[in-house]
Amino acid sequence: MPCVRTVLGLLAACGAIAFLGYCIYFDRSRRADPAFKRRLREKRRAQQRKAEGRGAQLWDPAKNEKLQEFFLQEVRMGELWLSRGEHRMGVEHLSNALLVCGQPQELLKVFKHTLPPKVFEMLLHKIPLICQQFEADMNEQEYLEDDRD
Repeated sequence: MPCVRTVLGLLAACGAIAFLGYCIYFDRSRRADPAFKRRLREKRRAQQRKAEGRGAQLWDPAKNEKLQEFFLQEVRMGELWLSRGEHRMGVEHLSNALLVCGQPQELLKVFKHTLPPKVFEMLLHKIPLICQQFEADMNEQEYLEDDRD
């Protein structure tokens, strides 16, 4: 009986070695194919162009200035509404400011120390809703950009 196990073990080992050899052969022949190399280069170039396009969109100085202006305007509007006693509108504007802020954790720390606890709690409850709305807007924008292409 041990002889059968040994034979089966050897057959399994030989099969595994043959499969591994085939994988190595197939990979080498695939990599040596000029069409594969050309397609791979084209794919990498397309990805690089797409990444460069996104990087240019994200770090456009004019857009950054507009974002900074929007951030400051939303903070001012939030403070104005809070000073008038309209907490809901104030939280709405502060959450918009938080959304476009470059360092939201730091801004939350500032809000925690400067806002009344009730208003800060309202702001914390508003954050997930704002994030969902932002994601939906971004998905819609990407969908519209894909339609143009």
